[in-house]
Amino acid sequence: MKIARRIENLPPYLFVTISKKIAEKRARGEEVISFGIGDPDLPTPKNVIDKLCLAAHDPANHRYPESEGMPELRKAISTWYQRRFDVTLDPDSEVLPLIGSKEGIGHITWCMLDPGDVALIPDPAYPVYGISTSLADAVPYHMPLTAANNFLLDLDSIPHEILEKAKLLWICYPNNPTGAIADIGFFDKVVAFAKAHDIAVCHDGPYTEVSYDGYKPPSFLQAAGAKDIGIEFHSLSKSYNMTGWRVGMAVGNAKMIDALKRFKSNIDSGVPQAIQLAAIEALTGPQDEIARHNAIYQRRRDLVVETLQDMGLEVQTPKASLYVWAKVPRGFTSASFATEMLDQVGVVVTPGTGYGAEGEGYVRLSLTLSDASLVKGLSKLSSWRGTVGRSKSR
Repeated sequence: MKIARRIENLPPYLFVTISKKIAEKRARGEEVISFGIGDPDLPTPKNVIDKLCLAAHDPANHRYPESEGMPELRKAISTWYQRRFDVTLDPDSEVLPLIGSKEGIGHITWCMLDPGDVALIPDPAYPVYGISTSLADAVPYHMPLTAANNFLLDLDSIPHEILEKAKLLWICYPNNPTGAIADIGFFDKVVAFAKAHDIAVCHDGPYTEVSYDGYKPPSFLQAAGAKDIGIEFHSLSKSYNMTGWRVGMAVGNAKMIDALKRFKSNIDSGVPQAIQLAAIEALTGPQDEIARHNAIYQRRRDLVVETLQDMGLEVQTPKASLYVWAKVPRGFTSASFATEMLDQVGVVVTPGTGYGAEGEGYVRLSLTLSDASLVKGLSKLSSWRGTVGRSKSR
């Protein structure tokens, strides 16, 4: 039996490898505190859970759901975008519910790229952008995100020969993994660039509702003309602590939405209908839980930043996202520092190289662990500074 080359060449997903290492240490009876995956520890709002429980008892919700989602959910998504961003969306042609935004992110490349086409991908970035491009037999071109440019893309640096083949551009703000933010002015530049070079844009925006210090991140679709050339992926995962529920959306350009809908209709049957009804409740019900959760994350952010800076790591305080992006001490690589933390103090941090070559020299820490675990993990990190790490972090 021969496995297809696209699978043979496929690297293991970043967090699968990390989870395996954690399991091995815990199997030996060792305590491990993980700042790894961005999976909110806070519960889904009660009104959303109650709606799911009620909907689960209705036999009408036990049948195959439609791939394009319930009209009521599409309407709720469009209403939410209007209320939150003042962006108008046609729920019938510009909105598509997804089985988590990762599903749409993984499949849009099949809709937009032919073999040999180029996708412009930030580096570092969510690994699925590049992996899905390769699975579609297209070519990922990685564009550095640097601290010197506030981790914003330098679109002017892309070579002409790459632009001639480029068909798709990925952006993500608030950014995973760096926590960087972008304003409407940057999105305006992206729209002008895409129109000038006939390139479609995909904005991955699941962190717009996770923000701090009074900052409110914009949507890419707020930029003039954005719907002419692009779509935005969003999710209820981070906004409403619903990662395990697997419900998100793609919104924007009708042609791109239709292509994704046609692809999707051939490979799945959509979000389970009871979950769609719960998603409607999340989007249309009380929104005060978001501010409460953000206050918790902001307190955690401040503790993490303070501890890392005390250790001698260079780190900026993020205004949004669930992550802190920290420069490793001198004498370490991303991988060696992550290994040091796991081996010496039993703390998991994610090496920046898991998000691309330009992530070298950084690690990412998530804020999605309980307060008790976070305090314990930070204590462990501080103890490393006082022993093994002191000589290496200077």
